[in-house]
Amino acid sequence: MPSAETNGTNGTNGHSQYQFFNVIDGKPRPAKDYHQVIDPRTEEPLWDAPIASTKDLDDAVEAANRAFKTWRNTTVAERQKAVKDVATCILEHVDILTEVQMRETGKSRLMSKFDVERAAWHFDYYKSISLEDELQYEDETVKIIATHAPIGVLGAISPWNFPLILSTVKVVSALATGNCVIIKPSPFTPYSLLKFCELARTVLPPGVFQALNGGADLGEQMTLHPGIHHISFTGTIAVGQRILRNCAGTLKKVILELAGNNACIVCDDADLEKVVPQVAIGALFHAGQVCVASKRIYVHETLYDRFLAMLVEESKKFAVDDENSVAFGPLSNRANYERALGILEDCKRNGFKIVTGGDVKPTKKGFWIPPTIVAKPPEDSLLVREEQFAPIVPVLSWTEEDDVIARANLDNAGLGASVYTPDLDRAQRIARQLESGTVWINQFERPHHAGFFGGWKLSGFGGELGKQGLLHYCHTQTLQIAK
Repeated sequence: MPSAETNGTNGTNGHSQYQFFNVIDGKPRPAKDYHQVIDPRTEEPLWDAPIASTKDLDDAVEAANRAFKTWRNTTVAERQKAVKDVATCILEHVDILTEVQMRETGKSRLMSKFDVERAAWHFDYYKSISLEDELQYEDETVKIIATHAPIGVLGAISPWNFPLILSTVKVVSALATGNCVIIKPSPFTPYSLLKFCELARTVLPPGVFQALNGGADLGEQMTLHPGIHHISFTGTIAVGQRILRNCAGTLKKVILELAGNNACIVCDDADLEKVVPQVAIGALFHAGQVCVASKRIYVHETLYDRFLAMLVEESKKFAVDDENSVAFGPLSNRANYERALGILEDCKRNGFKIVTGGDVKPTKKGFWIPPTIVAKPPEDSLLVREEQFAPIVPVLSWTEEDDVIARANLDNAGLGASVYTPDLDRAQRIARQLESGTVWINQFERPHHAGFFGGWKLSGFGGELGKQGLLHYCHTQTLQIAK
């Protein structure tokens, strides 16, 4: 850990900005055991991250349930003010949050700062969005109203690719609807979330928002704990299925945002000058480590050769060695790096046509894989049927709409998809046949804070974002009032 980075204080307790704590009942709590994350760019260890104990979890659950008794009864206006205050808190501390997230994820400073600001946007959006009572039915004998009550204590289990953006969705959705939150960051990226919670406690009541760091064992305990009433998880299909089984024992509410082996369909009338740069960003942004990235690109046969040549040229703009790159970086941890190398080796072993990239420098520090494009691998290849989560992109061809739609609709491809054609009627016709929670038309795939986001099939369960997303953080209570 660089000693020069332990001198400044963050103003909350007089300790270093680069000290990290579990946050329980409004107080930073040191731990008995710690671990260190590896910087994905340099492979050097970062700071000590606390490992929460079973007692820490029990104490946090007790504090959350105690706080819930009061927090659930706050008014919408009071919660919206709190949400606004958290947004302000994030922006007031953008520099430290940018720095620690940059170091733990391998992102450039510009990309990390954008993530921090986007996290603040999520809170800013919900400062004016709420669920109102809804009149369901009325006649001369009865009036039926649907109202929305908070569930209780949320256990949020967060991913490593966008620690702040994806976690703040869970936190703000819970807070805005009157729930309390205990968040567990990924052990690959604990620092930014622990620091965020430490800062946010200055504007929130004790126990309303807490953070505990740990590995899979801590996540397992959260899913089984009877004092946690709701789980929101972003991660792999296998872990999501285990969480769902665990939560069945106490009938917890569950939101799962899982793998998305997303299809991108380029039609024969697409303007490639406009489309190719969009597809390149969709596939290669953050080295492909995006839940909704274009993981399988299907290009109409009449455009295939020209598209492929243009995509190869466009991929060169994603500079591997440029630390100031806005859009590209290393893979964020060794586990994902080695997984991606396995996919790359499978392509080489099977003789697939790699038209650019594919060469990894074994002596270079950091978990770097250059943008790699594979032309027409078989549909049943590992590269096509499994989510890569890396800058290794299969480009396939198609001629008939029915065929490409059928190929796009894999069981693990229910999170997102994209369609490119200037014919919007055609685009919607294709989009409505894709079995994906969100379909982007003539734009690369990025969730919008105002649009509901949830996966279908193996890609998820429930959803988040937008006004509709708040419904997944509430019980619906029906009031039937006799006249």
